[in-house]
Amino acid sequence: MRELPPALGAKVAEAERALRERKNGNAPRPAPVKNRRRRKGRSGFPPAPANGGNAPAPRPAVAPIAQAPAIARAAAPNGAHGSNGAHRVPAYAALDLGTNNCRLLIAVPTRPGQFRVIDAFSRIVRLGEGLGRTGSLAGTAMDRAVAALEICSQKLSAREIRGARLIATEACRSAANGREFINRVFRETGLRLEIVSRETEARLAVSGCGSLIDRTARGAVLFDIGGGSSEIALLDLRRGTSRRLANNIVAWTSLPVGVVSLAERHGGRNVTPELFERMVSEVEAMILAFPGRNRLADIVGRDGFHLLGTSGTVTTLAGIQLELERYDRRQVDGLWLSDGDVDRLVAQLLGWSFEERVANPCIGSDRADLVLAGCAILQAIRRIWPAKVLRVADRGLREGLLTEMMVADGVWRRPAPSHTGTGQAGSGA
Repeated sequence: MRELPPALGAKVAEAERALRERKNGNAPRPAPVKNRRRRKGRSGFPPAPANGGNAPAPRPAVAPIAQAPAIARAAAPNGAHGSNGAHRVPAYAALDLGTNNCRLLIAVPTRPGQFRVIDAFSRIVRLGEGLGRTGSLAGTAMDRAVAALEICSQKLSAREIRGARLIATEACRSAANGREFINRVFRETGLRLEIVSRETEARLAVSGCGSLIDRTARGAVLFDIGGGSSEIALLDLRRGTSRRLANNIVAWTSLPVGVVSLAERHGGRNVTPELFERMVSEVEAMILAFPGRNRLADIVGRDGFHLLGTSGTVTTLAGIQLELERYDRRQVDGLWLSDGDVDRLVAQLLGWSFEERVANPCIGSDRADLVLAGCAILQAIRRIWPAKVLRVADRGLREGLLTEMMVADGVWRRPAPSHTGTGQAGSGA
């Protein structure tokens, strides 16, 4: 002790004294540790579960969130905090396996009602190829879809996912072996897909595209032209819009026809004007059988009424209208097309050969045999609900899924102001 520096010697002496007191049972009580609340990140969102993903799943908007093991494994051992202790905003994932495409979005909430996409994946898989002829999913089509879903599974496993909803639509809904395919997907990829109803599909399309409805509109018809089905929702906005736009739906229908099924029945490579008209008439007859089609009859075609389309068909028309050398979602999403623009663009496509459609950068070889079938469905919709303008949406079911999950979790709620002097923090509003 005498050989130590004075300051260090004092510390050693103090330590020895504490050990003697503890040995004699007279150890001083440790100073109370302040119960500090975990600081939130700048976004103010609650951190992801810190137990490796075993916390209860977030409350779903409509159906149970189909959270796959691959997603559950994605949580870091220490919860939502990385090695540097920084808070991470919880991520949400939405996957849409349709008749033609497999699409994934992973996003984090930002400002109220908005989110930022941090990862995405899209691939044309043509899951419904041959379905109209055989009534079952083909082996090669299922193989393509599983390969795409494996990529989605890897992307999900690489991130901390707080909530996920993975849906399958018309192809799995109508195929005789649809449930068998869903089970295969779970075995091979770990993803548990949920087959949603047509009504749910229509509502999700509205939720995903609602922000593009003109705020001054009195009514609108929103449609989603898919690969195997086409969803249509009539929105009455004359009494104002609800916070959930789906509450403004006064009628909806799901037509059992999409670009893949229509093209397979009539052919999509060499489409003559006569063949095109037959396709339009077939779809028009389906819409005329829809009992609620006249719910907006007094405003259809007038000022304050417009169409809102979300599908590869309308985004393709928008890309051609803008003469894009490469498809650019930022320029397409939200674009307005006049009635005359749509007529001219459809006529232009109908005049192109199959090779010319392949050569267009907004169509390509994957969709060259499907785009005119989509135009036929669009023309049938326009005949029943004529409008002066059509707004293009490059968004849809995935955005609707993300929005509903984030709303259900309350990530956009602002905390109530704290009450000074009471020692209690304000609870979430």
